[in-house]
Amino acid sequence: MTLAHPFSNKWKKLLNTAIGGALLLTGCTAADSKPNSASTKAAATTNDNSDPALWVVKDHDTTIYMFGTVHLLKPGLSWFDEAVKEAFDKSDTLVMEIADVTDPEAMKAMEPLVKKYAADANGKKLRDKLTVEQRSIFDAEMTKLGMPATTFDAYDPWFVSTVLSMAHYGKAGMSPESGAEKVLAAAAKASGKKMESLETAEQQFGWFDATPESEQVTGLIEVITKGDEIASYIDRMSTAWNKGDADGLAAVLNENIDHTPETRRLLLTDRNARWAEWVEKRLEQPGTVFMAVGAGHLAGKDSVQDFLAKRNVKVKRIQY
Repeated sequence: MTLAHPFSNKWKKLLNTAIGGALLLTGCTAADSKPNSASTKAAATTNDNSDPALWVVKDHDTTIYMFGTVHLLKPGLSWFDEAVKEAFDKSDTLVMEIADVTDPEAMKAMEPLVKKYAADANGKKLRDKLTVEQRSIFDAEMTKLGMPATTFDAYDPWFVSTVLSMAHYGKAGMSPESGAEKVLAAAAKASGKKMESLETAEQQFGWFDATPESEQVTGLIEVITKGDEIASYIDRMSTAWNKGDADGLAAVLNENIDHTPETRRLLLTDRNARWAEWVEKRLEQPGTVFMAVGAGHLAGKDSVQDFLAKRNVKVKRIQY
């Protein structure tokens, strides 16, 4: 997308990454339209040990593996091996949150969604949605970043939060190129697996847009004021995921969203309930499925497993 704002190349790239689906709580990320085979190879060959959590649901003729992903990762982690790789290789279908993150046409189709959902439909400027104190905090952050205070005026707070978060993740060496979705999609294409999605990009944009403006602003100010803590947050998140500590990871990923209950309902609880229904119905079809969704959805209160339990569907953690 060509951006009209006077951004530096660095910030144009961050915006385009966000436009490409870098919705840190829910969606898949894609900063580049080409599969990154180097990332796939690095994930499989490095000596760094990473054993993220994996679950399975099965009946007499259907097996569904459920794998919790992290959308941005440091390169070189050996997570795509052992039980995860074995389950993936056994599967005939890869199911992710949204469509193939390596498809340039899918990425291009997201561009108009930004105008529809990430910009204020009534033309209200971002800084006009902030209190005097909040505006002072925001303006100071823009000054710190070397950007005009009006840079993001056209965008909703949730989208600006995403872009600013991407900057912190980038500084920590995290990249969507090494993210689990990117690696899995490239591997699925290489092996000729069928690929499906649980949602559409427009649905995900729509849910963010539907979150209360007050909660969006809360999230934006938290991203700014807690910027110095993000490096520690990323380290805790990565450590928990690498160790397969599902509960610990859920606590880290969801620690701030509890401050915004309606956002939590829209982005986590309601979606987890729908995905549990999808899993139950998918058991009616024979085959083996590798279902990869954000790790925060597979642990903690109101996880997909919790909703499956309410449907009397047994979920087993695979130990490896």
